[in-house]
Amino acid sequence: MKCRFQLLAQALLFAASVTFVIGAHAQATPAKASAPKSKAASAAPQLEAKVMELLRAMSGALTASSSMAFTAVATYESPSTVGPPLAFTTTSEVLMQRPNKLRVITSGDGGASEYFFDGKTLTAFAPSENLVAVAPAPPTIDAMLEMAFKDAAIYFPFADLLGADPFRNIAEGLTKAFYVGPSTSVGGTTTDVVAVVSDELFMQIWIGAEDKLPRRLRATYRGDPLLLRHQVDLSNWKLDPVVAAEAFASVNAANARRIPFAAPRVPPATGKARSGKPRNAP
Repeated sequence: MKCRFQLLAQALLFAASVTFVIGAHAQATPAKASAPKSKAASAAPQLEAKVMELLRAMSGALTASSSMAFTAVATYESPSTVGPPLAFTTTSEVLMQRPNKLRVITSGDGGASEYFFDGKTLTAFAPSENLVAVAPAPPTIDAMLEMAFKDAAIYFPFADLLGADPFRNIAEGLTKAFYVGPSTSVGGTTTDVVAVVSDELFMQIWIGAEDKLPRRLRATYRGDPLLLRHQVDLSNWKLDPVVAAEAFASVNAANARRIPFAAPRVPPATGKARSGKPRNAP
């Protein structure tokens, strides 16, 4: 399935955040189930027409504007040493301008991070550590996101909503799609709740009944034995806002210490933290 709704790998470039984020990123790309294919797996997809129409309408609402801004609050679960999973949350302020500009400012659990794509370069900045990584980037948002994930393990859980074709990103590879029902409890508005299934993923999407904008994405991975849950709430939508020319560059990052644009090294599995507890202990 093309859809890549995953945990936010928001600080993977920066050594100060490696221990925190590696655990999250391990859940971001779960291995595919290795079970042999069954007859059910090869059956024709069961895709309700109403759901596919809602997904197309959502895609249309996202791509109709030349620029947009929104807030994304990502909550994801990570294993703990006592059994029940821990929950971590980040908040990202997102600004994009099609076809080749993106800014993501993230805070929350773990280190803060800032990302700037101006159509030519991608800048990843850790303000607390005053570290920056800069790399040449492809000329579109879709291609830049692929490059960032491949070269530096950078991923945003709302990435598929930013692309040129959100419908394809979500619908490709679906085996089942069904309508759950209306809701008035998410995003301060009435939404239509749909569920989509692939060989890798089960996800619910809350779509605004009137404006067709996504308000929540909630997913589990079928290959994850713990079935950890990943959720993104989307709010403060602004379509076609006026965007300043300097919005996709960082003045502070220009004076930061340069580090390589690459995925971090995984810290040793052994060893104890200063508190005497094993690493990643609650």
